Amino acid sequence: MKLFYQHIVARTVITITLFSTLVLGLDASAQKVISLRAGAAAVDVSPQSFPVNMPGGFKANMAESAHDPLHARALVLDDGTTTLAMVVVDSLGVAIEVVDEAKSNASKRCGIALEKILVSATHSHSAPSSKEGNYRKILTDGIAESIVRAHAALRPAAVGVATQPMPEEVSCRRWFLKPGKMPLNPFGKMDQVKMNPGTSPDILDRPAGPTDPDITIISVQDAKRKPLALYANYSLHYVGGTPKAKVSADYYGEFARLMPSRVGGGEDFVAMMSNGTSGDINNIPFLVTRPPREPFEQIRIIAQKAADAAWFARAKITSYDAKARLGMVQREVVLRLRCPTDEQVAAARTVLAIKDEAECAKLPNLAVNYARSTVAAYERKEKTMAIQLQALRIGELGVCAIPFEAFAVIGLELKKRSPFPRTMVVGLANTSHGYLPTPEQHKLGGYETWIGTCRVQEDASVIIINNLLEMLAELAKTNT
Repeated sequence: MKLFYQHIVARTVITITLFSTLVLGLDASAQKVISLRAGAAAVDVSPQSFPVNMPGGFKANMAESAHDPLHARALVLDDGTTTLAMVVVDSLGVAIEVVDEAKSNASKRCGIALEKILVSATHSHSAPSSKEGNYRKILTDGIAESIVRAHAALRPAAVGVATQPMPEEVSCRRWFLKPGKMPLNPFGKMDQVKMNPGTSPDILDRPAGPTDPDITIISVQDAKRKPLALYANYSLHYVGGTPKAKVSADYYGEFARLMPSRVGGGEDFVAMMSNGTSGDINNIPFLVTRPPREPFEQIRIIAQKAADAAWFARAKITSYDAKARLGMVQREVVLRLRCPTDEQVAAARTVLAIKDEAECAKLPNLAVNYARSTVAAYERKEKTMAIQLQALRIGELGVCAIPFEAFAVIGLELKKRSPFPRTMVVGLANTSHGYLPTPEQHKLGGYETWIGTCRVQEDASVIIINNLLEMLAELAKTNT
């Protein structure tokens, strides 16, 4: 009998021990899953030798020196189950080959999965080509290094999200003109709207689309409530007005420089401004006369106002979430490439056949450039293009990443239909495939819809929006 009771006691002790171990293990696992860590880093990716070509136009634009530095800025978040990285690069657009190589290098060095890394460009028009000579290595290495350093800096953290409107600095750049004021486009046809038509009230009728006025921020602080990082997003094309022949990060870099003083961040604090859906937006105050600005002055003005707006947004955050759940999904979508009609190709070849300078001068502006683009589009072998979409979850924030210069209305629709309380839309993500108008904007014509600037099928925006909403819904369902 004594042995019997000893046996029962022993089994009971083993059972309690196993149960306790299981429960404690679950608790530890759960704690690991919901305990947020964050790290941030900025790496200088300025060119080391000059001159360098700064693309973004139809003519060579050479820089002889740098006015201010370019950076790759990274934010890495880890909730114990998912580790993700968000990188913002001071570049017109980072080539897919550079993005892929940088992601691969970073993944090998710190273990973050390739599909959990987002690299977006600011779209500064005063930055070197990401493919140019020795600069490609500088940029590739810098992007990877920013991720690795941010990952190495991971520590307990909490996040907050907020928005602050700054509507006065975003303007739709596509306008309907008054009767008789519309010039011929490069194809010798008449569009319904014109990009950047000037500021004269004598020709301007009304803008052709809406703007997204909000600056959305992800504010990160450490366990001691010390500011760690701030990731901002604003749907404003570059500002421009940089010193001639000088590399510059435009207002994105100036914003990052100002933010530490706004929030009391230390030397390790990193701020970054990503580009939103600004494909049809710029900083020109149409129908308003702006006084002349010295080089870089307008950039400083916008950066100061954006930094103030980010400060006001941050002040709205009443609590930070140290248990924010993370998620990130990536999807490949195949789109058809646009192909010109036989009539368009014939007209383009007629233009290219003109050799007489006097006759060429009679052609519409940029006719030769777009004739070449038309023939090139017709002759390419590829009929489709695979693009990469990403969607992220950071607590109650949804983030969409689009590899285009998307129109503002696309971002507005994603924000309106998203299952998350707040949604951020990042443009020029993981490369840029050109402009992304909506089908309605294609009907109006204009620069952003021409073959050569818009490469994909006219309903591509609809396909992309639907896919991103599905991806957000998938992330929203992840509650455990």
